[in-house]
Parts: sequence; C-alpha cells; structure tokens
Amino acid sequence: MRRPIRLALAAAVIVIAMILVVAFAAGPGMIERSMNRVAANRAYPVPEAAHRLHDTLLVADLHDDLLLWGRDPLARSDRGHTDIPRLIEGRIALQVFGAVTKVPSGQNYQGNPADSDLIIGLAVLQRWPPRTWRSLTARALHEADRLRTAASRSHGRLSVVTTREELERFMEARSQGPDRMAGVLAVEGLHALDGDPRAVDTLVRAGFRMMGLAHFFDNEVSGSAHGQAKGGLTPLGRDVIRRMEALGVMLDLAHASPRAFDEALAMATRPVVVSHTGVQGTCAGPRNLTDDQIARVAANGGVIGIGFWDAAVCDVGAGAIAKAIRYTAARAGVEHVALGSDFDGATTVPFDASGLDQVTAALIDAGFTEGEIRRIMGENVVRLLGQALPKGGQAP
Repeated sequence: MRRPIRLALAAAVIVIAMILVVAFAAGPGMIERSMNRVAANRAYPVPEAAHRLHDTLLVADLHDDLLLWGRDPLARSDRGHTDIPRLIEGRIALQVFGAVTKVPSGQNYQGNPADSDLIIGLAVLQRWPPRTWRSLTARALHEADRLRTAASRSHGRLSVVTTREELERFMEARSQGPDRMAGVLAVEGLHALDGDPRAVDTLVRAGFRMMGLAHFFDNEVSGSAHGQAKGGLTPLGRDVIRRMEALGVMLDLAHASPRAFDEALAMATRPVVVSHTGVQGTCAGPRNLTDDQIARVAANGGVIGIGFWDAAVCDVGAGAIAKAIRYTAARAGVEHVALGSDFDGATTVPFDASGLDQVTAALIDAGFTEGEIRRIMGENVVRLLGQALPKGGQAP
C-alpha cells in the first residue's frame, strides 16, 4: 500500500476515534440539555412567610426520571431538573424515581407505534451494560442499580425505601433534620417485562414498588393513551395486575388508555396512583384526567399527582400547577391530590427541584390552608406508601 494512502487511512481512523470520544463524552449532556429545560423568567414570587412554611414541609413527589440520565445523582448539576442536592434543597423527603425503558421515535401525545426505540442510542452513549441494549427488563434493573449505588455512596443522605418498616425508619431519621431523603422505585410502562410475566417478580426483588401499565405506546399488557390501538388490558395485563397486588406493588395509571384505565380500576382492590398527569378541567389533552376519572380514583382511595409541564397544566408556571391542584381537590378531596412533577422527563418546567417553594406560595395564593398544603405537598403520598408498601416479613 502506498504511503499516502496509509496516511490517509490513519488520519481517517483518528478523526473517527475523535468523533466517537466527543460523542460519548458530550453527547448525553447535549441531548439532555435540549430535552430537560427550565423555562426562563417564569419564577413565581415567594414571600418570606411562604418560604418559612415550605421549610417546615415534608415534600413528596410521585414522578422523576433522573435515573435515565448519565449524571451522578449525588452531584449538583447545571443541567436537568434534579439531583440529590437540589431535591434536598427543595425539601423533598420522598421521591418516586421512574425507570424509563423505551421511547418511540417521533414521540407524540396522539398515536405512536411500538416498533422504534430511542433509548438504545442513549444507553450506548452512556455506556450502559450491553445486556441493556437488548432487554428492557435489564434497562429497568440497571436504573435501579444506579439508585442503590448512589444511596450506598451518599453517607446517609439518600435511602431506598421498599417496606413499611424502612419508611418508618426513614421518617424517624428525617424528623431530626431535612438533610436526607428517600427514593421509591417505579417502572414507567410494563413493556419493561419483555413480555414475560415472571419479570414482575424480578423487578419486585430489585426493589420496584410502583408500576405503570404503559408509556407512549401500546404494549403486551395494556393500551396507552398515546398508542395506535389504545385498547384495554390484555389477558397478560390482568394476570400482571393480580400478581402486582399480591406482591404489594402500587398500580400507576398514568399514560393508560381510557379503556385500560377503566378496566384496571375496576379490578383494583388496593389504592392506585396516577403518578404524573393533568386534568381536563384546566388543560385539555389526551392523557389528562376527566372529572369522572378523578372521582373514581378518589373513590378507590388513590392519589393523583399533578404534573408541572405545559401539556399537563397548559402553562409553565407555579400558578397553573396550583390551579390544576385546586380543580382536582374540589372534585376528589384534598387527601387525594399530590405532586407529580415529571422532572427530568424530557419536559420544560418552571423551576428545578430547588424551587419547589414556588408551588407552596402558589397554593397559599390559591386559598389552601396550611394543613391542606401539608397534605398536598407530601403527607398524602406518605400516607399512601404507609398503606401500600409490603411489611418487612412479606416483602419478596
């Protein structure tokens, strides 16, 4: 081979290697910065009285997708919406962390096929284990490992709660000061089972205590509000719900198709959650709850988490969040409403986790009492977890 050709090939290899290095090093961060945004100039004024009240609250949030992204959860970041320092600064005591395992290309609210998978590219760029490139269950397990590893390195700032006893111990520890928090693991869509009902037990053994039926496409278990068929529960879906209830796993109806929502709620013998949603009464949209759905979740004893992003509340601001909470509380009762931010869920929100005192201020302005604010901002979720989590001797 002539020397100029060899030199040209060597140069091409070097250029390709440099491109790959840059892609692996900078790609995930660039992707996240484009997808998880904080709206500029949308801060809600927080009077000193509201800030003082917020500092005394036990805050809980039902949905955060932090585990999808390659950032160290323990390190304060200048991108995304959450990390453990910002969550603690926002006074979050309990955070439900969702495991996202598949997202369709061209994701939209109207109708998505199930034959594409954007997460595989992110998994490769973030150097997830090769098994996660093929298995959705492996992706969920990897995200659970990320949370447990962070907890083990956190020097007590972060705990993972899987039983009632662990919740009680955490609550007692946190009563000594707000410099610690706990996480609960959830699965966003049961395509994470890879079609195998035995994977329910695998995920439960890994610590998952909340499972959503579907995400942005129909799967082997359930129709999605954003799927093509938008069908109900499949026979596998009914079997999975029964197994979840037997194992003490909370059923999450966020993203479920209307038919699947109705069928799952009719089956449920335990309180359900709608972890992150809006309501039709303040913001029309294909995944936002109707008044009838709100009332039925309340009758079931469940809790509805109001989201923070524009498609949930038709604005990006704490005032819109409070408006949706006020509407939901008027129809469900204050005891059935909670926060469901969808932080780090490829959303634009009005503040990152450190700015949650803006919601407290907006709730005061919306006319809620201090006791009602305490329930909405966290006590309702703590109550639900205290009822729904398995006892230590019963946990898998």
